[in-house]
Amino acid sequence: MKFLTAKYPQMALLAGLVFVAGTPAWAGESKPLAYVSNQKGNVTVIDLDRMEVVSEIDVGAKGPRGIGVTADGKWLVTANGEDGDMSVIDRSSGKLIKRIPIGKNPEFVRIRGHYAFVSFEPAALGGPPPKPGSAEAAALEAEREEENEEPAKIAVVDLKQGKLIRAITGGMETEGIEFSADGKLIVVTNEVDENLSVHEIATGDLVKKIPTAQYGNRPRGIKIAPGGKYYAATLEYGNKLVILDDKFNVTKVVPTGEVPYGLAFDRKGERLFVALAKGKALQVFDAKTFEPIKNVPIGDRCWHFTFTPDDRYILAACGRSNDVVVIDAKKLEPVKRIEDKKMPWGIVTYPKSIGSLDAP
Repeated sequence: MKFLTAKYPQMALLAGLVFVAGTPAWAGESKPLAYVSNQKGNVTVIDLDRMEVVSEIDVGAKGPRGIGVTADGKWLVTANGEDGDMSVIDRSSGKLIKRIPIGKNPEFVRIRGHYAFVSFEPAALGGPPPKPGSAEAAALEAEREEENEEPAKIAVVDLKQGKLIRAITGGMETEGIEFSADGKLIVVTNEVDENLSVHEIATGDLVKKIPTAQYGNRPRGIKIAPGGKYYAATLEYGNKLVILDDKFNVTKVVPTGEVPYGLAFDRKGERLFVALAKGKALQVFDAKTFEPIKNVPIGDRCWHFTFTPDDRYILAACGRSNDVVVIDAKKLEPVKRIEDKKMPWGIVTYPKSIGSLDAP
């Protein structure tokens, strides 16, 4: 671990003050921990009282990316991109319980009740996709049509039974996952198909498609606002947000910094946070006017982030700078950098908190 004192001299003073001992806001609950999935390793465990790495969990597979934790804190799960499966871990002991086959290239995980929803992409090539509109992109599209390649799916895993029970068909290279306010619908971003699609969870039936190419390319992240009145989705290669009402109609398009992906609202729905993978910042917007408030400097290829359970800090997982950056959520300033040399991808906490991959 190292502080950002070179770039942020004020942190030399903050180092001894920010994480002092005392009664935490979550006293009486489970010890607050963050769990970081690493594409070139396992799961790093961070003590949120001390903001230090305290252990590592072996997921038994290669390339964990998507990560989630059940509401009761019993299970931690990871989507393992290289092995095409999902690991189920006893969170309290850190022991691997089971690996469940999913399909090729699983990536994004959301947990609702005792079900895990995992996007997987049989036709994904791995690595950065070709630039939209390029000759390479056109050739890839033609090849996929000729080969009749399989679209992405969202695996539905019953964690009590410990098995995949069915799959919902998305689009080509489905990425982000969100749920409707009433819990009956699942909303997914289809990166290559340039749309969002809405499906009934119970049946998998398609309810609606929302084209996004006219606003920008490559939809990636999707998040519902507190109260469930609207959604925000990131367009990675468009450097835009699209705002949709509760009927999934696009109502606004908002410019962002470079290559937005993971996003989350704060608990009160007053601010919207967007991780800029190439912009090297966490961009903060007013969640009512969508006017930008501040760009908080973080690191390279930071895709996902989470608040701490008490909402005091935000932790951003930064894959290419190999660290987790801790941000004061009120001052909107980075206060600590936690080294993680195995390409961190996703991050969640328990007790559960708001983040780009989770909700309380």
